[in-house]
Amino acid sequence: MVNASDMSDVKFLTIAEVAAMMRVSKMTVYRLVHSGELPAVRVGRSFRVTEDDVNDYLRKSFFNAG
Repeated sequence: MVNASDMSDVKFLTIAEVAAMMRVSKMTVYRLVHSGELPAVRVGRSFRVTEDDVNDYLRKSFFNAG
């Protein structure tokens, strides 16, 4: 989680930017956000995801396939 005092260093990404970064569709990112797997902040009618949260999600999602 992000502390209020650290907010100046936080980089927020749009759903489209997260999708491009992860090489998945925007719908996949929306599903992750709505399921709670990927934390997001709602700004008006859109969502923003911190770059750190995306990196944490990807780090936790790695697994060995063999």
